[in-house]
Amino acid sequence: MLSSNKLSSPIAGCMRWGVWGACFDVADYRAMIELCLESGITSFDHADIYGDYTTEAEFGAALKETPSLRQEIQLITKCGIQLPNINKPEFRIKSYNTSAAHIIASVNKSLENFGTDYIDVLLIHRPDSLLNPYEVAEAIAQLKEAGKILQFGVSNFMPQQTNALRKYTTIEYNQLEISIIQLIPFINGYLDNCLEHQIIPMAWASLGGGILTDEGHPSFRSIISVASGLARKYNTGINQILIAFLLAHPAGIIPIMGSTKIDRLIQAKDATNIHLTREDWYGLYLSSNGEELA
Repeated sequence: MLSSNKLSSPIAGCMRWGVWGACFDVADYRAMIELCLESGITSFDHADIYGDYTTEAEFGAALKETPSLRQEIQLITKCGIQLPNINKPEFRIKSYNTSAAHIIASVNKSLENFGTDYIDVLLIHRPDSLLNPYEVAEAIAQLKEAGKILQFGVSNFMPQQTNALRKYTTIEYNQLEISIIQLIPFINGYLDNCLEHQIIPMAWASLGGGILTDEGHPSFRSIISVASGLARKYNTGINQILIAFLLAHPAGIIPIMGSTKIDRLIQAKDATNIHLTREDWYGLYLSSNGEELA
């Protein structure tokens, strides 16, 4: 059993591998997993709801065909969202559920889907207004004691929400939207809270979630202009520079790459070798923010 403290950078995001995107078959899943491993990418991010509750099992079918793969990878999955669809007709509306019963049932289902006896990292997918920290902590303790999860964290939690929960259980990760066009975590205390409590931030939509285009974002031209100059300076590509922007933060951000193209994941892997200067980092920051520093 590998230690989930050693997640790869980047993490391969699997949300679009199934019916929400590329519609991989079992052979495609296995090939993509193997390509990731060949590139040094060993961690895979899931959620129970992905693919309308089908992507975990599809990924798991590839693992069942080649059981030795499980020992080479780290599985991250999330629970807590109840998403009504054809596979979950019992859910009338989209809602959140962080009850102990729901968390434990979700983990047991994920274990069945993946064909494994442990999850490396379990995350609560979204803050729940009805979250009872005592109850969540009790469920996590039970799951850890049973060896069903190795580590626990949250996703999209604000600092005060994280702190309320971490009084009762250890929180090791917070998965947040962070990118060159989502700068809020750098200034609103999210990453400061991670630093203070040694929580590792994972960055979803780490390249802007597909909206960093000429039409999709008002700062596109300025960002690309600065990033292009830095790409020439560091003899690399624009995507590598934009991932290096995240990696420069002292909290140790781990980017999640939601692409179904191995080239994009390799670009993010290559970014780990780029060390931006402070002026380079702030040049990128200002290209997106559009305002001078105070």
